[in-house]
Amino acid sequence: MSPVITTQTQFCAVIGNPVGHSLSPAIHNAAFEAAGLNYIYGAFRVEDVGACLQGMRAMAGFRGLSITIPHKVDAMAHVDELSPMARQVGCINTVTNDNGRLLGSVTDGTGTLRAFKHAKVDPAGKKVVFLGAGGAVRAVAFAFAVESGCAGVTLLARDPKKAAALAGDIAPYAPCSVEFGHLADDIESIMANHDIVVQGTPVGMYPKHENALCIPAATLRPEHIVFDMVYRPLETTLIQEARSRGCTTIFGTEMLVQQAAEQFETWTGAEAPVGVMRDTLLDALGASS
Repeated sequence: MSPVITTQTQFCAVIGNPVGHSLSPAIHNAAFEAAGLNYIYGAFRVEDVGACLQGMRAMAGFRGLSITIPHKVDAMAHVDELSPMARQVGCINTVTNDNGRLLGSVTDGTGTLRAFKHAKVDPAGKKVVFLGAGGAVRAVAFAFAVESGCAGVTLLARDPKKAAALAGDIAPYAPCSVEFGHLADDIESIMANHDIVVQGTPVGMYPKHENALCIPAATLRPEHIVFDMVYRPLETTLIQEARSRGCTTIFGTEMLVQQAAEQFETWTGAEAPVGVMRDTLLDALGASS
């Protein structure tokens, strides 16, 4: 049923370029309807992010923005306040309009920690290895290193210089050890003494997903907890291999749902209907819940 839009309706949206592929409108509108809230959510291709945020500031009913590629860094210069995590990570994916004052935050990493909590996995005291050191990994690695209580974070990438640079950015804020290495050369030794595996490369993503692994399957052991950020397909080759070896697995869709749930709660002050959001996402992906 379409929402009844009134002068009291609060508006939220996702901006990016491109943005036509986004599943956020389906997820958030289903959540608003399930919660009985007078909110709607749209999607806009935006080139001038500064002008967009100025317009948001001027519109009292424009409550929230989700920000995606390529605006996550540039948008920081156009908000009034940044969350501590956003300042550390160096990008934002969420803007909240508080009576004309724009607050920027990042939910990718904390949303992933929520996904682990939903899976009943506590990272505290565990060692976490990240496969990849690009933009997808950055916010998540910060959240684990700074907020999860984990014993240590190791970043492995095909280009060790990228891993070293990200490790250097994280280390000043982290109460745990932060190390880096070469994905191909160091993976076997790292997998032998780490507990959680976070896959943040495009390897295994549709349509080049058949038998696609960025690590040797033999390095997986039953004690590993494996999280793959890739969510198309729902069960990547890595997830399939991990499950076949008795590992605990967490799907990439859960990160997407939980970071959206955190945005929902920031904007509305209400508890997110996470089950509805999850089912909506899985339906949109053509997967069965």
